[in-house]
Amino acid sequence: MPSDLSEHIQSQPLVDTHEHLRKENQWVDEGPADVLSDLFSNYVPADLISAGATSAAVGNLTDPSAGDMATRFAAIESAWKAIRFTGYGEAVGILADEVYDLGPDWGGADLAGAQSKLTEWRQPGGRRQLLQEVGGIDHCQTDDFCWPCVTDASGPGFFFYDISWAGFCNGQLDVENLAQETGVTVSDLATLRQAMAGLFAKYADRAIAVKAQHAYSRTLNWQERSDAEAAAALQATLRGGDVDETTRLALGDWCWARGIELAIEHDLPFKLHTGYYAGTDRMPVSRIKAGNLCSLLAKYLDCRFVLMHIAYPYSQELLALTKHYRNVYADLCWAWSIDPYSGMDFVRRFLHAAPANKLFAFGGDTSWPTSAVAYAIQARRWLTRALEAEVDDGLLTENQAIGVATGLMYDNQYACFRIDEKKAAAL
Repeated sequence: MPSDLSEHIQSQPLVDTHEHLRKENQWVDEGPADVLSDLFSNYVPADLISAGATSAAVGNLTDPSAGDMATRFAAIESAWKAIRFTGYGEAVGILADEVYDLGPDWGGADLAGAQSKLTEWRQPGGRRQLLQEVGGIDHCQTDDFCWPCVTDASGPGFFFYDISWAGFCNGQLDVENLAQETGVTVSDLATLRQAMAGLFAKYADRAIAVKAQHAYSRTLNWQERSDAEAAAALQATLRGGDVDETTRLALGDWCWARGIELAIEHDLPFKLHTGYYAGTDRMPVSRIKAGNLCSLLAKYLDCRFVLMHIAYPYSQELLALTKHYRNVYADLCWAWSIDPYSGMDFVRRFLHAAPANKLFAFGGDTSWPTSAVAYAIQARRWLTRALEAEVDDGLLTENQAIGVATGLMYDNQYACFRIDEKKAAAL
């Protein structure tokens, strides 16, 4: 019989702090062509390749021109059996079962019968309906990999967007687009500051946060840079051609700091990718530890930093940062599907080490709403296991665990991201 705690977690609206959701027209016009494409279009290809599937076979999973679904699935079936119980594999199983009604033991021959469900969902309004009604999601925050944050007509008050700061943090300037967006042609530090401020003046009121995932292409180790150092790096960058890493980091660190100052001015949290990389065979672990951020966190105590993905596999380090720094929040976005046991362990350790109002339970980190729904269901299940274990061990009462769940799933995010104000403005 389900406990009161499990029923509460199942019914509690869930804030989704991190997606890369494609827009309504893209879902309707360009979404997954068939069920197999949808099942295997998120992160699971990385596990398949790690298990021995060929890149060609994995690529064919999302290419209907490569054959029927049963044939394409058969080419990776042995690898699928090896990874179906990983976090990524589990999410595929949840998607198959909960969205497509394929049951737990589906195979390639079963997929064609579910195609009509995908067709039904890929209609105008289907994206939000999936997320809200099937996933139980309160609202979605999306990193669109760009500066513009405009009201989403398919769901004002439901779909929110981050201002992307990754290019700036990398020391990479799109001078032409900056001029188009702000009317400012960057020629020196003064005009670069002016252009950055112009982006915030244009989009900050509608943005939910600032986001940077530059850990994929540089270290998280920030250094304070003088204007003179940054000015020299900027001129080298504006001249074009290859720019060495030392120069790129100098400009990137300076731009990163200016973005944080603007985030503080406009009362926006600053989200940072920490930890694990998507994909395979390209993760220099020295870059990804959240501990690299200490000098930045200490310099800008007035900025609310949201450190994403629990810095996996260096999660204990992130826990210490969240405990120590008043301006640090930890986000379980994507973490449940990377390694659900570590996610469960992180929740339990966090509750006994750091303030419980500084942890966020979920973000799917996906492109399609079907995958986001599957990851939301997965997060609810593993959060239930974590908190039920706390109750079973006598560390929390069930009522206390219900209160914690509400905080992790909803209240903490509403406070950090000023959600009530954002929804009121959007509507």
